[in-house]
Amino acid sequence: MIPDSEMADEQTLPLFADVGAAVPKTPAPARQPSYIRDHRKRLRQRFLQGGAAALPDYELLELVLFRAIPRQDVKPLARQLLERFGDFNHVLSAGLCQLSQVPGVGDAVICELKIVEAAAHRLSQSKVIRRPVVSGWDALVAYCRTTMAHRETEQFRVLYLDLKNVLIADELQAKGTIDHVPVYPREVVKRALELNAAAFILVHNHPSGDPNPSEADIVMTQKIQLAAEALGLTVHDHLIIGKSAELSFRASHLL
Repeated sequence: MIPDSEMADEQTLPLFADVGAAVPKTPAPARQPSYIRDHRKRLRQRFLQGGAAALPDYELLELVLFRAIPRQDVKPLARQLLERFGDFNHVLSAGLCQLSQVPGVGDAVICELKIVEAAAHRLSQSKVIRRPVVSGWDALVAYCRTTMAHRETEQFRVLYLDLKNVLIADELQAKGTIDHVPVYPREVVKRALELNAAAFILVHNHPSGDPNPSEADIVMTQKIQLAAEALGLTVHDHLIIGKSAELSFRASHLL
């Protein structure tokens, strides 16, 4: 005979569930509304057929946002980002803090934007790294423009070259504020010696958009040139990157 206590346990926790009992199921994820699905399909087809030129900035930005926000209409967010930052390039190069302040922008969106930005930089860099600077000057300037033109703060880069003027290293030397970046001539030439470089090109951006050099830019360049000459190194040029134009110290007879 089974004790009453065991009978109670058996009734409370049955060994076998009823065959016909309903089994709770995990709710299926909400499906994408058909109008969103169709819009995304049409947008992808237009991009594949006509490339980026076939799409305005907000639609190109929509394509980037699709992966980050899979089941919502991203057009309002794309337009909001463009209104906040100005154009597609400025959205990609915006800082993490600036992006996170936009309603609807979370980690997934920021990650997608920064992946696209990094891919653009890598692609531009691949066209200049390990290649002669003289024959690829236009590509070099385009790379600097892609990397630095839309930054909200100043950056100072040094492009190091070997004896054949082949670009062997592109290094970010310093980051600054909206109108100043600290540069130390000793560190620039020290790094050149470490890389066994024979020459280098200085590059920095002006977030204001105006590529004309300040007096501080000219003095700093002269100091680096003197330090380089003392060690047998050559400063080929100093480029200042604005939002829509560049200035060459060499072409402007400032070097």
